[in-house]
Amino acid sequence: MAARRLWALLAALRAGWCLLPQAGYLHPDEFFQSPEVMAGDILNLQVYYPWEFLSSSPCRTVVFPLMTSGVTYWVVKSLQQLNICSSCINSYTLLVSPRLLFTIFSFVLDYSVYRLAPSWEADPWKALVLLAGSYVTLVFYTRTFTNTLEGLLFALLLVLVSSNKSDSSSVKPTSSPLIGIVTTAGFFNRPTFLAFALMPLLYWAGLNVDSQKSIKTIVNPLLKLITCACFTAIVFITADTLYFTSVGLDNFYSIKKSSLFHVIAQLNHKMVVTPLNFLSYNLNPHNLAQHGSHPRVTHFTVNGIMLFGILHILAVGAGLKMLKKYIYQLLWVKSYYRGSPRVFVHSKGHPKLLLFYFVPLAFLSLFSHQEPRFLIPLILPLVLFSTSQNRAMKWKPVIIIFNILGALVFGWLHQGGLIPCLFQLEHLMHSPGSSNHTRHYTLLFAHTYMPPRSLLNIKKKDTHIEVIDMAGSEEETLCQTVGQQAKNFTCNDCHFFVIIPGTVRATITKCGVLLKNETLIFPHLSMEDPPKISFLFSENWRSQLGLYILQLGRDHQSP
Repeated sequence: MAARRLWALLAALRAGWCLLPQAGYLHPDEFFQSPEVMAGDILNLQVYYPWEFLSSSPCRTVVFPLMTSGVTYWVVKSLQQLNICSSCINSYTLLVSPRLLFTIFSFVLDYSVYRLAPSWEADPWKALVLLAGSYVTLVFYTRTFTNTLEGLLFALLLVLVSSNKSDSSSVKPTSSPLIGIVTTAGFFNRPTFLAFALMPLLYWAGLNVDSQKSIKTIVNPLLKLITCACFTAIVFITADTLYFTSVGLDNFYSIKKSSLFHVIAQLNHKMVVTPLNFLSYNLNPHNLAQHGSHPRVTHFTVNGIMLFGILHILAVGAGLKMLKKYIYQLLWVKSYYRGSPRVFVHSKGHPKLLLFYFVPLAFLSLFSHQEPRFLIPLILPLVLFSTSQNRAMKWKPVIIIFNILGALVFGWLHQGGLIPCLFQLEHLMHSPGSSNHTRHYTLLFAHTYMPPRSLLNIKKKDTHIEVIDMAGSEEETLCQTVGQQAKNFTCNDCHFFVIIPGTVRATITKCGVLLKNETLIFPHLSMEDPPKISFLFSENWRSQLGLYILQLGRDHQSP
């Protein structure tokens, strides 16, 4: 009963923190792989389209962005058009509405754990508490990542392949079409989904073969799976082809309303298969190097621990122990067990769960670009394994402290000033005083993550607002750009803001520009420009963990 109440409390925390909202900014992909694109297409806002969504290099399917951020933005837009909500479109709703949908979807994980736990001799409610208390669930699964959708589809696939046993020996034939649909959808969302799907599909195939008595009953589910997979692929290819060849959602809709012959001609002209483009790009080491290269053991030695802490270490220990035992059995007692490896498969400790965890991890480790978020789908088999036989109970204090720190760092501190900064700038630019006459704004971001323009709520027709992203520019380049912009003031109502972390705030002072006003947003932790430990114990420690909005005055030499 206590576990149920604790899970309910953690579930409420997940939803409440999403609405608060979470200020931490994990990675630009949480915006630029879905909300930013849909805000431009549906709400007609000024946005930055990433290269993956350009018609010249389509590497991301548009289906899932349309079904998630697209739907939420369409609802918000409809509410405003119907005068149900006069100012529905603002920075808060633009941020929270897609996140809220993903937060609702995240409970697919909870459902999956509840369904799967008894099959793996784990207490369902203890497993749910471990899942809901993980900062990965609280932070990553409430964000608009394609990795989040990958994790949800992986969870559904595990449920489907595990629930196709209505009793100890029979297989439900109805599961194979759904397995085909989920697998194909996961592949189009992220081709790396095949790494996660491999072991569940082999597990399902093994159950199917063991429970059937004829070739026909074995082949029929496989044919249904392939048929549904092909149909799902056709749907994705059609949607992506129409979107990318028409360049944008407006033309996409116009094509949908046109004749069937025109649609067929469009498909024949240029068929877009985004997963193949994705693989072609990512299999090139030079392309991956542009996004950062890591040692092949980064997932095993760093990212797994960063995400899951002691649970990853326990899984690695158990995996090595079982591997050692399996090798020993094969080499020394093979004759005793008549050469059958089933002793290992059915041995204590559920090695299948370890395979569900380590096989995808091993495949992902083949690529040189390794980010922690790539591993978030693995939380489900890890939670089930850790809860079975109460492995995690003795480490309860460590798990609690680890997840509290993880939630604070990634959900609150990490790049935590940028989202509130965009909220403040959006409010400033759309305040009643600024609507009486046109004000010109120049917003220069330096040493921050890429700012999602959509949160500024700027219509495409509004040309009086300019956003400049200097990323991690060197001091000389930054000062040159800031100085040039300060000299370009051509009106008395021009406003120039520089947004920069406190750790590099002194750079603007060195640029020799006139500072009119400054605002400190706390907290903001930049791992690219981390604060010095000694400064954290000084009187100005808040400035080292803050983001500055600097309003520069008009250069006296300007006309």
